[in-house]
Amino acid sequence: MANSRFVYVTYIRTTPEKLWQALIDPEFTQRYWCETRHEVSSHKGGAWRIMAPDGRVADSGEVLEIEPHRRLVLSWRNEFMPELREEGFSRLTYELETVGESVKLTVIHEMDKPNSKLIATVSTGWPHILASLKSLLETGEPLEETTRWPKGF
Repeated sequence: MANSRFVYVTYIRTTPEKLWQALIDPEFTQRYWCETRHEVSSHKGGAWRIMAPDGRVADSGEVLEIEPHRRLVLSWRNEFMPELREEGFSRLTYELETVGESVKLTVIHEMDKPNSKLIATVSTGWPHILASLKSLLETGEPLEETTRWPKGF
């Protein structure tokens, strides 16, 4: 059981296939996730990473579970903020479930560490990123403020 945990649930008017692609395709993630490219291995034990626009690895880890169009579990470590990197690896779970004409997306980001700085930090970013993803899939346009890498990072 994790000591620090963030859970977010949203419903998106799309298909599981399109949502899955939006979560793992580097070209697609650039459109709604601050110009970052997500590189996700297609098999358990494979590497994943988020590449910042300047070429740095922003976050990295390993694919712990993968069930295309349904579930993806990653180990996750921040690589560019020393105070977050030193906390080690967290666990991110994406769960996709068809509900009527929508897909229920559940995001769980957790760490076996009380009062994790990483979980506190990502908890402020996830709602904005996921709202932008939802907007992009439903309207064709992401939220403007998530289309660029933040200044100072």
